[in-house]
Amino acid sequence: MVVVISKRIDKFGQVLRVVGHGFWSSSWLHSVSETKDEIETIARIINDHPFPIQPLQPTLKRHISPSILSTTFAENVLGHLFAAHANGLKAYEFFEFCLHHSEYSPTSDAFEKTLHVLARMRYFDKGWELMKKIQQLQPSLLTLKSLSIMLSRIAKYQSYEDTLEAFEKMEQHLFPGKKFGTEEFNILLRAFCTQRQMKEARAVFNKLHSRFPPDTKTMNILLLGFKESGDITAVELFYHEVVKRGFKLNSVTYSIRIDAYCKKGRLGDALKLFEEMDRVNCLPTLETITTLIHGAGIARNITKAKELFNEISKRNLKPDTGAYNALLSSLIKSRDVKSAAVLMDEMVEKNIKFDHLTYHTMFWGLIRSNDVGGAIDLYKRMVDKNYLPKARTVVMLMKFFCENHRVDLSLSLWNYLMDKGHCPHCHSLEILVTGLCSRGRVEEAFECSEEMLKRGRHMSELVFQMLKRSLLQLGEEEKLQKLNQMTKKLEMILPPYRQTIGHSLGADL
Repeated sequence: MVVVISKRIDKFGQVLRVVGHGFWSSSWLHSVSETKDEIETIARIINDHPFPIQPLQPTLKRHISPSILSTTFAENVLGHLFAAHANGLKAYEFFEFCLHHSEYSPTSDAFEKTLHVLARMRYFDKGWELMKKIQQLQPSLLTLKSLSIMLSRIAKYQSYEDTLEAFEKMEQHLFPGKKFGTEEFNILLRAFCTQRQMKEARAVFNKLHSRFPPDTKTMNILLLGFKESGDITAVELFYHEVVKRGFKLNSVTYSIRIDAYCKKGRLGDALKLFEEMDRVNCLPTLETITTLIHGAGIARNITKAKELFNEISKRNLKPDTGAYNALLSSLIKSRDVKSAAVLMDEMVEKNIKFDHLTYHTMFWGLIRSNDVGGAIDLYKRMVDKNYLPKARTVVMLMKFFCENHRVDLSLSLWNYLMDKGHCPHCHSLEILVTGLCSRGRVEEAFECSEEMLKRGRHMSELVFQMLKRSLLQLGEEEKLQKLNQMTKKLEMILPPYRQTIGHSLGADL
């Protein structure tokens, strides 16, 4: 067994000597029950694997025995890979590994997670391949959700025509035994509306509404699209069209209009709609009141935000994390960081869990008030709870730490995420490599970039140019050559849309 001794930066920026083994014992992995630690370990092995430089299937066979390959195990591992922004092809390899075992019966959850990871990284050919395979093996797993996953990503990254063609392909070839109706039509509309492509959404509606009779949900989806586009006039015009067509309004309709006014800072108009809901006996939901609290924060009316928050209990509703986040955001917008901290303590006392928005909002408030100590303290609390922040929070923290001469904490955050099997966003790498290279810590910058490539993710042209200058100044041509070789192997499996650097690397060398 190979023993590896290396230096690492721990979660609080301290240098540690880490003694570990070159590989995990498969007998150890198989001897323990299906626990959270075991699932995290397998997910980390997959995420850390240097695919496509080396094939992944033999590693999976070595570490996963048929005895632990249950439906729950597969779903949880795929969930970890999805949350960790793992390379989509690795998730697909794992799912295929599961399918090849007779003991495993695929579920819609596992299939949809795999499809989502592929579509998110724009591996559409692989996505179609997976859907075709599932249609042949277990067609019942092809659900409205899988339809939505593919259409929403195609609408985001490809053309209007491509999206319509995908819809027709699914109807005619992948769902041949199912007659498409209003539900499928609504999914197609939502794919355009969530991307604020309202011209395309209206075109689809006009083209297909005679074939798929619209319902109230259809009209709410279109209304939501106009709201997301930020055009309050279009929202009201379409709302009147909805009424004219005779559709019955519901709390969702009101909440969309309320949110549209809140986002424009027109709290008074939003509150009038809130009062109208009571008059017409359309009871406001917790989400409606949460939206209004956000609106009060945008209007910098903290008194009204607190009043609305208290309204939740008066209506026999129970405030959740979203409601607390809305009030927290309102306090931060009013620069009352102290009260926001007290509110977070209240959440702990009442067992209201923090989510990514809770942390992001509080970090934003502390950073905006230039409270370096407070931000570091919250960061340590977050890490102690083993919480994995979202990409935008990671980017914000990396930037803040580097700007305040704490690149050690930026590196510790990177190592924390990597140790958890999480692959940070490429922009996080840009910030970290910039901070490290500017302080002469080129070796660590190279190691972080190498980690990214090993996990099947490209580094940006900006990162490469910084590393190229620094490595050449130090006479480290061999390391530059290594990056070139790793990038070329990675390019072989990446879609052509991605910006790659292999050609320029070769020319430079």
